[in-house]
Amino acid sequence: MMLTEATEDDIGVLVEYWYDLASETERYSEFNELVYDGVDDVPKAGFETHFDSDDIADYLVEEADESIGFVTLRDGEHPSREYERYKSIVNLFIVEDYRNQGYGGAVVAAVKELAREDGCDHLKVSCEWENHDARRFYEDTDFEEKQVTFVQAIE
Repeated sequence: MMLTEATEDDIGVLVEYWYDLASETERYSEFNELVYDGVDDVPKAGFETHFDSDDIADYLVEEADESIGFVTLRDGEHPSREYERYKSIVNLFIVEDYRNQGYGGAVVAAVKELAREDGCDHLKVSCEWENHDARRFYEDTDFEEKQVTFVQAIE
């Protein structure tokens, strides 16, 4: 398994993977409900902005020259904290046929190495509270619960 930094030529597959990931999270909260009727309605502009950003990058997860998922990473800082520089896993998606085979853990290990090379001192990730599989995965890959995010609709 290897991570390959995505290019503008990869936007189509990034959008497809993102749509699959976002569709899977709809069941956890009404706040996850998509406004798109299908993957063809998803604007590519969201990923296009990543290529102009210094603090966000997308990588394809590849196995034997085949794309099997993607990960979006964002760099950040907490200048007032002992653990100051971090890399955040914004999106992590593995195609269903490749799940539960160690690829997700390999992605986390590769991200950790990228973070180390970039001078980061910790990783961050969040997931839906009711997504017990994701929570178990992150606990199994040595993340610890730190905070809870609350959400409220404004009507």
